Amino acid sequence: MFDSYSGYRLFFRLAFYLLGCLLVGLVSGHLLLVLCIGMGLVLTWHYRQLIRLNHWLWKDRRLTPPQGTGSWEGVFNGIYRLQGKNRKRVSQLAGLLGRFRQGAEALPDAAVVLDAGLNILWCNKLAQLMLGLVWPQDNGQRVDNLIRHPDFAAYIKAGKFDDPLALPSPVSEKRVLEIRIIAYGEQQMLLIARDVTRVRQLEGMRKDFVANVSHELKTPLTVLQGYLEVMQSMADEDDPNQRALTLMQQQATRMKSMVEQLLVLSRIEDSAEINLEKVVDMQKMVALLRTEAEALARDDYQVTFEVDPQLNVHGDELQLRSACSNLISNAIRYTEPGGTIHIRWQQVATGAMFSVTDSGIGIAQQHISRLTERFYRVDNARSRQTGGSGLGLAIVKHALSHHHTELVINSTLGKGSTFSFIIPQHLVV
Repeated sequence: MFDSYSGYRLFFRLAFYLLGCLLVGLVSGHLLLVLCIGMGLVLTWHYRQLIRLNHWLWKDRRLTPPQGTGSWEGVFNGIYRLQGKNRKRVSQLAGLLGRFRQGAEALPDAAVVLDAGLNILWCNKLAQLMLGLVWPQDNGQRVDNLIRHPDFAAYIKAGKFDDPLALPSPVSEKRVLEIRIIAYGEQQMLLIARDVTRVRQLEGMRKDFVANVSHELKTPLTVLQGYLEVMQSMADEDDPNQRALTLMQQQATRMKSMVEQLLVLSRIEDSAEINLEKVVDMQKMVALLRTEAEALARDDYQVTFEVDPQLNVHGDELQLRSACSNLISNAIRYTEPGGTIHIRWQQVATGAMFSVTDSGIGIAQQHISRLTERFYRVDNARSRQTGGSGLGLAIVKHALSHHHTELVINSTLGKGSTFSFIIPQHLVV
């Protein structure tokens, strides 16, 4: 039943049939009539097979085709074989789709499949719980018609999905969701929503704890320093306690500096939105940085400046000054006496670049990616000697992030380092 019908076999059968009709026509003396009757019978037989095929395809519920003879046997068997293949493929696709849905349901995040028009094609159960979607009733609905939040509407309208969007859950205002939209396939998108409520709460608790502890430590440290100064002034120079008092004063000063930097870092982190409409007078700010650098360097370092006096930017002056000041003080701190520090503020193709180049000890490549972490220090012993707290570059990182830029570090161990950032062109005056 499942063998294909041979074309040669069909040809010979038809030839024998026509030869028989020809012989009958010659014997009877009515050749044309016999040939017409023979061809009519062939057409009638073929038409009958077409009717049987049409009935089986559209009305008959049986899977097996009707028995065919002659050339139609191969046609029926071929269609049946194709149907079997299609059923197998459909079964395989159904299995793959089932496994995909099971995997998507197991995701810890809400997942929504969207088409090019942002219409919902499918969503998992977490999407229904976290985003308030109803499946399958919401199939084909535009996602921004169901998640009606102004920030989400602006996010969709902008069409820039490189950064995630944080917004309250449509189901509960107390829950914060982080939403990402990822393009894939042929004009399809995947919306992923993650519950970051607990992360935000812990981050807020950490910031509050650091800010509160730093604030509470500031007063007792001031009192401690005051009493240490009094005790130092009362003790004779040859007093054996003088050395201990000096060390205590140094450590108290170092701790006070760390507390002040923690307060600065907390203040910068809390100011999520800054006014980028204000123009920062960079010539004035660089002049202050020059005074600070000369005071730190004294006569031990060669500090040079290369400044474009006409180049200003939009931003927060205190944050930019804090970032630049930290980079300069770090360069001086980690450069041996007699070294050089060169500070540049100049126009480049992509904006305005501030850079600090030193001839210091340099940094090994494995440390560079972690330098902006809080309290991370390459050499703890040297940091204690120079008074480093491990917070300076963390302050720089957060201050620059508010100005749509980031810190770039290029360094060679033993040859020096260059710390730079570029304020983007849209913030340059």
